[in-house]
Amino acid sequence: MSINQSGWRPTTPTKGNDAAPTFTGNKALMLEEALIFKIGDATTTGVDFTGFGAPTAADDKLSGLARTAPIGLPGLSEPETVRHYTRLSRQNYAIDLGLFPLGSCTMKHNPRLNEKMARLPGFSDIHPLAPVDTVQGALEVIHQLAHWLVTLTGMTSVAMSPKAGAHGELCGILAIKAALAKRGEGARKVILVPESAHGTNPATAAFAGFAVEDIPATPDGRIDTAALIARLGPDVAGVMITNPNTCGLFECDLKTISDAVHAAGGYVYCDGANFNAIVGRVRPGDLGVDAMHINLHKTFSTPHGGGGPGSGPVVFSEALTPFAPLPFVEKQGEHFVLIEEETAGEHHADSFGRMVAFHGQMGMFTRALTYILSHGADGLRQVAEDAVLNANYVLRSLEDVLHAPFAGAGPCMHEALFSDSNLADGFSTLDVAKGLIDEGYHPMTVYFPLVVHGAMLVEPTETESKAALDQFIGALRSVAERAKAGDASLKTAPHFAPRSRLDETQAARKPILVWKEPAPIAQAAE
Repeated sequence: MSINQSGWRPTTPTKGNDAAPTFTGNKALMLEEALIFKIGDATTTGVDFTGFGAPTAADDKLSGLARTAPIGLPGLSEPETVRHYTRLSRQNYAIDLGLFPLGSCTMKHNPRLNEKMARLPGFSDIHPLAPVDTVQGALEVIHQLAHWLVTLTGMTSVAMSPKAGAHGELCGILAIKAALAKRGEGARKVILVPESAHGTNPATAAFAGFAVEDIPATPDGRIDTAALIARLGPDVAGVMITNPNTCGLFECDLKTISDAVHAAGGYVYCDGANFNAIVGRVRPGDLGVDAMHINLHKTFSTPHGGGGPGSGPVVFSEALTPFAPLPFVEKQGEHFVLIEEETAGEHHADSFGRMVAFHGQMGMFTRALTYILSHGADGLRQVAEDAVLNANYVLRSLEDVLHAPFAGAGPCMHEALFSDSNLADGFSTLDVAKGLIDEGYHPMTVYFPLVVHGAMLVEPTETESKAALDQFIGALRSVAERAKAGDASLKTAPHFAPRSRLDETQAARKPILVWKEPAPIAQAAE
């Protein structure tokens, strides 16, 4: 095909698409988009200086830091730039487009009321160094949210500053470490982590200087309580348990485990990433938990995808409260103050220090409090009930076509877990996931948890209607039946996405992260 007058060459149509190729590479409103380096040119600019003469030299106010070499970015006009990123955005999948079945992540609808409140000028433009007297409303929001997090979990106090789940885990483990040091038991260097816990749990414990030992699971996907209790001893600092666990099951023996760990001198950390399944129904404090992080960007419906923002407040038991990090908000009379310094005999004299420079994520706090107050106690309880109901509907609707390893263990919680063990030879979870893309869905979590071979973890959340679930179930059933029948076209799916199946292993091992101008094609000798 010839090059057009502008020198732009049409892109080769997507592999696997049987439709006739188009000159542009576009497929109706599915727009083909090249890299920005291919659209623009590093030797041109998007601003026309014609008629204005050469730009006059200005005094150098950069103290010698001015750029001395070309920056290497393509020069695009404003329309070209806007169109480029708008076209790319059309290729994103989002919760505002459809069901997001990403297990273990709780990707649910974010009420627009939350966004409206977070964008109020008094919250959206607040500065962390503003005088306390000028931000009393913001401090009251933090104080109120802290109150409700403590109330919902049945704990004693909360650290609001951790930025996300793993950051919250580190906060809790550091508090445990400080408590052991205060008792003169710093020699306790082992953290027990069940196989069904989130993968960040052992990483966090190791980062904090502890040795990690696995605790096996029973055939029904829960903690082997007898094995855990048998391992307790004077070298064990505590346990890190995800409840509900990563198999989508509630750990029924958590209170028994907590009592045994406390009797042995250790502490219990609970990973609260799955709190969405039990909020308003179960208080972790009643189960003997000493510390637990809460992902505000999961349970309390703030946008989770796209890299943030995140927030992971950590609630503490009475035993660990003295060791929690600063700062925290305290109400003194009708005035809110920010406690930022340890005071002997008063505020957190034994605190392990700070997790962040300032006070946390204000936008997250505003959204979460709005979510809690707009739902009320009955609404939050229904959140958990509907999330569990939806997951069980998915599980029972698909267990006849996909292997469900723990279907016999009773109802699941918020996640339905399947495996690829009953697919045709040569077909795997990856093929099912890629086939779902052609059906218009972001795939579920794949190959996690590791305790199930070829795992497919589906979390529908409470915000999906039965009609939406039925459509997703129908799509996944169709792809699974094709995989069981040995449909070879699945091995090259997706066919309708902007790009066909990539070599993900090669991309992970040898990623190309920097644009380099292609070498010119050598001219043949005459």
